[in-house]
Amino acid sequence: MDLHLSKEQEMLRKMYRDFAENEVKPLAEWVDENEAFPEETVKKMAKLGMMGIYFPKEYGGAGADVLSYVMAVEEMSKVCGTTGVIISAHTSLCCAPIFENGTEEQKKYYLPKLCSGEWIGAFGLTEPGAGTDAQGQQTTAVLDEKGENWILNGSKIFITNAGYANVFVIFAITGVSTDKRGRKKKEISAFIVERTDPGFSVGKHEKKMGIKGSSTCELIMEDCVIPKDRLLGKQGKGFGIAMKTLDGGRIGIASQALGLAEGAIEETIKYTKERVQFGRRISQFQNTQFQLADMHAKTEAAKWLVYSAAMKKQNHEPYTMDAAMAKLFAAETASDVTRRCVQLFGGYGYTREYPVERMMRDAKITEIYEGTSEVQRMVISANLGVN
Repeated sequence: MDLHLSKEQEMLRKMYRDFAENEVKPLAEWVDENEAFPEETVKKMAKLGMMGIYFPKEYGGAGADVLSYVMAVEEMSKVCGTTGVIISAHTSLCCAPIFENGTEEQKKYYLPKLCSGEWIGAFGLTEPGAGTDAQGQQTTAVLDEKGENWILNGSKIFITNAGYANVFVIFAITGVSTDKRGRKKKEISAFIVERTDPGFSVGKHEKKMGIKGSSTCELIMEDCVIPKDRLLGKQGKGFGIAMKTLDGGRIGIASQALGLAEGAIEETIKYTKERVQFGRRISQFQNTQFQLADMHAKTEAAKWLVYSAAMKKQNHEPYTMDAAMAKLFAAETASDVTRRCVQLFGGYGYTREYPVERMMRDAKITEIYEGTSEVQRMVISANLGVN
């Protein structure tokens, strides 16, 4: 596998890194403390093409590749986990399913608005009684008497970008089928819902441990009316769309986790070279050196998994297991690395004077959303034929 970046990719990485250092990092503490969605930052990212990185220019995208998108999430997450996940959810969970499953009319209407950042996207699958068990959802969609509109009823929770999103990819039950053994099975379909649709509203904002600036809210649909042509893909094929979308989303979250680990290591190296104890810089103690060596090795291994999954997606190769491995390893690495970095900071690491405590809080969610680490192990073992 060749992971040498092209000149264009190198230029994009530098642009992302400069933007993160100059525009995102100065606001990261404020975003966390105030649980504030960084609207102005998102607008600036949109102007640089970062809200539609790997989508074709004909649909308003930047025309780059999946690896470039991964690097954008990675670089933002090095300094602010919130900003990284805003890009990831918008790109992987809203733009991607529309691009991959939408009609030409849907793509031409929605993608230019989303890729330009005029509209922000979100994804609605999780429900109060259906988290890991996505088949357990209860939201329904039925055609009206004239067969012209879908009527949606139900609720979704923990929806990233919800408070500011204009477009939502929503999953709902459109019927019940019976398999050959006589067992009932829910028919799930995907829909494009707009914030202004009648009967649609955004509910409570979640108070979270980390990624506090990410707008995570409940969605409520009470006789929500949407036109018939908002069905995304074929009726009854929504579960497959959801799972495929989550495969791509896992690459985005793996990138976020990777960035958090890298950012924490950078902050810790800088601190250990300045902090003096027992008459020596703590960077001179072998324990510090060995701890950082272990963390760096694990993080570099995570990077290879993340970049490999991104390249397979870009090349239209099967990548379900690759995405699961990348997310599993990068997320658990991020949690481990940030915790160890806090330890190397000592008492200061437990305060908000330094960013590593925020990074540790932000890292934990990467083991949970887009499928828990336990789910990733299920996906990997299933692809190995272990059953």
